[in-house]
Amino acid sequence: MNVPVGALRWRWRIAAGLLVLVLLLVAAAVYVLSTPPFGAKLTGERLVRARANPQYHDGVFVNPLPPAGYRAADVWALVRGQFFGDEVREPPSAIPVLAVAPDTLKAAPAASGLRAFWIGHASVFIEVDGLRLLVDPIFSEYASPFDFGPKRFHPPPILLADLTTIDAVLITHDHYDHLDMRTVQHLAGRGTAFFVPLGIGAHLQAWGVPEAQIHDLEWWKEETLKGVRIVSTPSRHYSGRGLGDKNATLWGSWSVIGPQHRFYVSGDTGFSDHFRSIGERFGPFDLSFIKVGAYGPGAPWLDIHMSPEDAVRAHLDVRAKRLFPVHWGTFNLAFHAWDEPIKRTLAAARESQVEVLTPRIGEIVDADRPFPANPWWESVR
Repeated sequence: MNVPVGALRWRWRIAAGLLVLVLLLVAAAVYVLSTPPFGAKLTGERLVRARANPQYHDGVFVNPLPPAGYRAADVWALVRGQFFGDEVREPPSAIPVLAVAPDTLKAAPAASGLRAFWIGHASVFIEVDGLRLLVDPIFSEYASPFDFGPKRFHPPPILLADLTTIDAVLITHDHYDHLDMRTVQHLAGRGTAFFVPLGIGAHLQAWGVPEAQIHDLEWWKEETLKGVRIVSTPSRHYSGRGLGDKNATLWGSWSVIGPQHRFYVSGDTGFSDHFRSIGERFGPFDLSFIKVGAYGPGAPWLDIHMSPEDAVRAHLDVRAKRLFPVHWGTFNLAFHAWDEPIKRTLAAARESQVEVLTPRIGEIVDADRPFPANPWWESVR
């Protein structure tokens, strides 16, 4: 059967139009992924170090204990949670935020002491034995490369511009809810040092952070700043900021050891024996800052985002005295009620006789002093 010439021409025109559209979409995607928020690739000395790292295989970093693979039931659980879950995933009213007066931070941190306040999510301000740090600071409104996406439930307790000199920033991995380009650039301009897992320094350098301020560390490596040891320790997670860079940079936790005090930061992680190894090497810690939220259904998710019950087990394994739960109550990133993580954490802690600190956003905790229990989330109704 012969097709009329006119019909053939229309088919070719449609095909050509679709091809042009696909090429335009590909070009747009390539352009967007090349913009600064997506970071940079490992090159030079960082790439050489990565290739020599025992966690680096076939061009990516891997966990010592691989996460479980997805089964059909796991995929269905994710779909059901995304589209059919009925949890209250965002606070129904305002979360209480205790504003931190800039004047209270003007004095240099005490030569002996450990105090901290929660900025929200995984972001924490910490002073330890004369050193002032931020952990995974994100002051932007969105956990995203753009001005949309997961939005904060509450403002930070202090403006980034009002923070006094920060000696160092600790980054656990390069996901957007932990590594915020705008916050990094602001702090870099004030001379802050950045301690990051191997490879993340490439992102920072692309954002204009001077090389002298970047410290890429592999697991179990350490540096000393103002007499305080900053040790990169393992975690069980993954990394990536774009479409083709999954696990291109390392992830990790931090063990910070001062002359008089020490604390542990878990970062995002699944549960494994790395907690016990850290506790044996560097414990006991005065405080543990451990993620308790943003977990999901199925083993594949829990292998990289442990449950609140596992968070309490991790706290015990690292041999910490008091648990400061983080990574909950700021962004809607998982399929559970916004306050479920803290409730489950407290229930598990009671069974194990673990002291849990529950400060409001911005409320200062002193590791050497009692801290009264405050179930502030119960009033958010």
